[in-house]
Amino acid sequence: MKICFVFGTRPEAIKVAPVITYMSSLDDFDVVTVLTAQHREMLDQVVEVFDIPVSHDLNVMTENQTLSSLTAILCERVGQVLRNERPDCVMVQGDTTSCFIGGLTGFYEGIPVAHLEAGLRTNDPRQPFPEEINRRLVGPLASFHFAPTETARANLLKENVADDRIWITGNSGIDALRIISEREDAQLCDALTGALALCEGPVIAVTSHRRENLPFMHGIASAIRDILDATPDLNVIFPVHLSPKVRSAVMPVLATHDRCHLLDPLAYDQFVLLMKRSDIVLTDSGGIQEEAPYLGKPVLVMRRKTERPEGVQAGTLKLVGDSRKSIVDHVLSLMNDTAELKRMSRATNPFGDGRTSERVADILRDQLEKRDGEQS
Repeated sequence: MKICFVFGTRPEAIKVAPVITYMSSLDDFDVVTVLTAQHREMLDQVVEVFDIPVSHDLNVMTENQTLSSLTAILCERVGQVLRNERPDCVMVQGDTTSCFIGGLTGFYEGIPVAHLEAGLRTNDPRQPFPEEINRRLVGPLASFHFAPTETARANLLKENVADDRIWITGNSGIDALRIISEREDAQLCDALTGALALCEGPVIAVTSHRRENLPFMHGIASAIRDILDATPDLNVIFPVHLSPKVRSAVMPVLATHDRCHLLDPLAYDQFVLLMKRSDIVLTDSGGIQEEAPYLGKPVLVMRRKTERPEGVQAGTLKLVGDSRKSIVDHVLSLMNDTAELKRMSRATNPFGDGRTSERVADILRDQLEKRDGEQS
């Protein structure tokens, strides 16, 4: 069975990598990968860390690329690959533009679409943007919906997805994290080694890059500086996204603070090592909301809404919003509440057990064999 994976961003690559690796190890599957590569440098890091085989590299990234131009070129280029490869199934992940276009072109070509991490919703089209709409649009296009949790399954049922088209599999991001965290030969890169050597007290790992947070990025950076000023022994390690808009807001505020260590984006295995060393993770990322709790790290989410309410309910996450005051208040409150810090660290991670790839492969094999039998 030929399975074509379409992906183009770092988060997608992290979550499809263990599925690709597992399926490639089985005789049942012929795996084809299509890298759209709208996030070139950060995508390449993950491809290297997981040794992902590359069948087609579309390399569509251009300077100051708009969503509309990206969507248009992906529709043509991915469609052309699918017409040439004629896979038995197109696998897409999550909520990116490449996910949506992979689903759309699969539908256009009459190829069944499997959606990994299906059913996440905030029910606000602008939070996050454009991801919330992308994942909603993939729903009607997909034949196989791999929901990470019961909540995600319930969201799909509300949208009239047939119950027998939905499977709760856990999240493959936990598979990726398990694989990396169990590597015995993991070593810190020079940049991270240097930053950690300067950290004598507690460490907060920070990431922030969401498109909807760009108007608040200066305030987020200012909040981090306020937190550092209020906590003399605290250190922040902040791998700064390559986006010029992010960097122009963050660098002037934080570059001169001696306990704020600004790094270039870290390779995935390096960021896992950073999370292991940190005491708290402050982020607006989606995937980190799943990953950090697996490592026993409390997560404060700099967003107004999350498509991962299971983490909030389980007590591994707290939404702190995007305002300077709210971020400062929540971080300082948690740092000063030892009992709450321990409780969040010990809360059960609701996002999976690290075996999602096996479930997905087994289900997809059974469903495609069943489909072939019905059509013959």
